[in-house]
Amino acid sequence: MEQEFDPGGEEQELYEHHRIVCDPKQSLIRLDKFLFDRLAHTSRNRIQVAAKAGNVLVNGKSAKPSQKVKPGDEISIVLPYPQREVEILPEEIPLKVLFEDDHILVIDKQAGLVVHPGHGNWTGTLVNALLFHFGKLPSTPGAEIPRPGLVHRLDKDTSGVMVIGKTEEALTHLARQFFDRTSDRRYSALVWGDFTEDEGVIEGHIGRSVKDRTVQFVYPEGDQGKPAITRWKVLERFRYVTLVECKLETGRTHQIRVHMQWTGHPLFNDAAYGGDRVLKGTTFTKYRQFVENCFKQLPRQALHARTLDIDHPVTGERMHFESLLPADMQAVLEKWRTYTASKPLDDDEEPFDAEAVNNMR
Repeated sequence: MEQEFDPGGEEQELYEHHRIVCDPKQSLIRLDKFLFDRLAHTSRNRIQVAAKAGNVLVNGKSAKPSQKVKPGDEISIVLPYPQREVEILPEEIPLKVLFEDDHILVIDKQAGLVVHPGHGNWTGTLVNALLFHFGKLPSTPGAEIPRPGLVHRLDKDTSGVMVIGKTEEALTHLARQFFDRTSDRRYSALVWGDFTEDEGVIEGHIGRSVKDRTVQFVYPEGDQGKPAITRWKVLERFRYVTLVECKLETGRTHQIRVHMQWTGHPLFNDAAYGGDRVLKGTTFTKYRQFVENCFKQLPRQALHARTLDIDHPVTGERMHFESLLPADMQAVLEKWRTYTASKPLDDDEEPFDAEAVNNMR
């Protein structure tokens, strides 16, 4: 029996994908029982919910829980990612709600808020806030702990639109949309340097860096990591930095941040990927002071999840959600507009060493 496990990624999808190929001597048994016997921490009811949502495929076609598996069948199932077994307590943390009904909650996440409890962050997270907001979160049938309601997440210091599923059915449906890439996510990012083109596509496998396990790395040959595609287009040029829109075709951890760094355009003030120092501009002390003041105004990577388009998990209606740029990014953009409008192009610019930036791990 062949089995693969693929937890999603970016910023980062919280679903899992299992692919199982049945042995040539596989006996004829119900599909839900077959999967229940092989998937850890997964109840039979959870599998049945996934099948009802069309998230269980046999040989590429949607399958009912009662369908009998046969030798050689290829089975695929997508499930919301299971939460680790720790006690998570509700905390009164303010949330900016963009939309809410009985099935989904859409929020505008503030920068500085950790999404999911984990090592070193067991309190003060979005999940703690959601527990307080809901009273309880939707639970996986048979599980002793509540489900966090998440199918994707944003980095701690990334702001913007997020969707949360309030029921098991909604979670499962949303997970399928993220996995099939039928959702549409667009980010605004301020990056170092200028571009010769107005738009482009970045393709390169992303995986953990072998030199620093806290950051990601691009493996262009595809020998490691997972495939990742980021589409970008220029929104506004400021000579030394550029405001771009990034559209995610895949969702890998830190995808926009590491893809931009790999192309020689780290996000402005992104400490993890080398964007927290002057990488483009003049030798003038006043200019360096200007950049440092911008860093103080925006003490995080300049990345904002601006829009999210999804299909409502019950009505099927296509829904569009948008978050305006937060005050810190707006303020820094205004500073750059004023600077580039008032300063002529200087003759003593420092060269922008993209290769040196790319070698920063």
